[in-house]
Amino acid sequence: MAVADAEVAVLIVGGGPVGLTARALLERWGVRTLLVEKHGELSPFPRARLVNVRSMEIYRGLGLTGGITAAAFAPEYGRVRFRDTMRDPDFATAAMVGVDAPVPESPVIGALTSQDRLEPTLLAAAGGRMRFGAELVDLIEGEVAGEGAGEGGEGGSVVAVLLDRRSGEESRVRARYVLAADGANSTVRQRLDIGTTGPGAMAAFTTVVFDADLGPWCAQRPAGVYFTTHGLFAPLYPEGGWAWFVPTPDDPAHTDWSGLVSHALGPGADVRVDVVRVQHWTMNAFVAERFRHGRALLAGDAAHAIPITGGLGMNTGIADVHNLCWKLAGVLHGWAGPGLLDTYGTERLPVAHRTLGQAVANTQLMLDVRNRRREQLRSGAAAPSDQLELPWSEQYFAQLGLVLGVAYDSDAVLTDGSAPPEPPSTDTGTGTGIGTETGTDYVPTARPGHRMPHLWLTQSRSTLDAFGEWFTLLTPDPAHWEQQKATAPWPLRVEALPAEHLGLCELGPRGALLIRPDGHVGARWRDRPPGGSALRHALASLTGVTAAARGGRGRG
Repeated sequence: MAVADAEVAVLIVGGGPVGLTARALLERWGVRTLLVEKHGELSPFPRARLVNVRSMEIYRGLGLTGGITAAAFAPEYGRVRFRDTMRDPDFATAAMVGVDAPVPESPVIGALTSQDRLEPTLLAAAGGRMRFGAELVDLIEGEVAGEGAGEGGEGGSVVAVLLDRRSGEESRVRARYVLAADGANSTVRQRLDIGTTGPGAMAAFTTVVFDADLGPWCAQRPAGVYFTTHGLFAPLYPEGGWAWFVPTPDDPAHTDWSGLVSHALGPGADVRVDVVRVQHWTMNAFVAERFRHGRALLAGDAAHAIPITGGLGMNTGIADVHNLCWKLAGVLHGWAGPGLLDTYGTERLPVAHRTLGQAVANTQLMLDVRNRRREQLRSGAAAPSDQLELPWSEQYFAQLGLVLGVAYDSDAVLTDGSAPPEPPSTDTGTGTGIGTETGTDYVPTARPGHRMPHLWLTQSRSTLDAFGEWFTLLTPDPAHWEQQKATAPWPLRVEALPAEHLGLCELGPRGALLIRPDGHVGARWRDRPPGGSALRHALASLTGVTAAARGGRGRG
């Protein structure tokens, strides 16, 4: 086994929102981490700009929503507007559902905020070690007696070779697991020779960050995104700043970016444009063939690169680590078997494929709007101010159904005789997109595998507030289930479920829902289960340990 300079339970590679979220989640579980980021600082570019309602639910659990919202735009910016140029009136507009206003399906509202405003909040959310300017250049997998490197049981490890980009010196860190959140060009994925499926590199784009006074055209009609025939414009911060997204020109090094932005704003704009920075990037579209190789696990863009249309990429990565981190903690703390980590790919791979399909469909819908508008103007059938009906429902790109309607079907979910989780429809040809099995709508359900619906336990406390670094048992009969809790070594809390919610949850007066730490229903007993050890057996099955749950060390 290679000699290491330091040891850690989990090495996180990549200091973007996904890696930083994983660091905060694992710290809550008491897992020792080291995060390494090859760049010398957090990203100065805005990049991802939408924190959707599901991600905000996750951040609510971490106590971060206040800080995120404080740096974000007001809800009325949760809207997209379509214009011929920035100076023209809207010819179409649509709300970002769950961002423009609260929705009854969640206790939180999504946020429109730039990635460079989100990342400092996430960095401050945990105190674990972090090394900037440290690039992972190699992984050395090892074995110990009686254990294969791919099993992930007690005692095994992997050694990461890190290059200090300032000094040029190399160091080695031994980790029980490596969580790779190092982007679409992931070094970890390449080192492990994990292939990808999907279109791959779709197009080269440039983001121009600039300052200009666009208030006369936008102040009374705020939006998070303005789609025009000359590119996409987006306000960056509540106090000012803009970004322009456009296909990269043939000779970007000699491009007059200020002149191009001024031209794109429309004829006669007469606005001073001060370019702050320019970034060239590639729009990728792929999903990794697998999310786990031995002790290395992929998350975020390393696992799936999602086109930007609809703001799904970063949010899918945040949901990845929310699914993964409790499983890593269980294995490391001893109350889960190493096979539980296999359910990460089983559960999240289908979500990645569906999300990629939705994002590609979103892009096609946007092109359809542009092409229909061009034809409308070319034929003289409409004035610039005439409205164009958008080719999708009010559920902006069907996102609410996609992000809240995710259902898992794996060994970490026990069915209860009801229908198993059904994958959402993949028919996006009509523009209705991917949601639950009912189409674009999100229909709350407490069936095993689904996200536990938001229901008010008290006037200000949601069911989602009952979940954290533990399993949660929701039941109208807490006294009965507390007796079973005493025999379980897993971190577990019992919560009273108000009687008015029994119908939606399909529970009788002695029934119960076992909720996983990621908020998904792991098991359901419609009424009092047979035998006094039902809860223990369910937890053992969900976490991949023996019925006796040997060696478990529960907390909570």
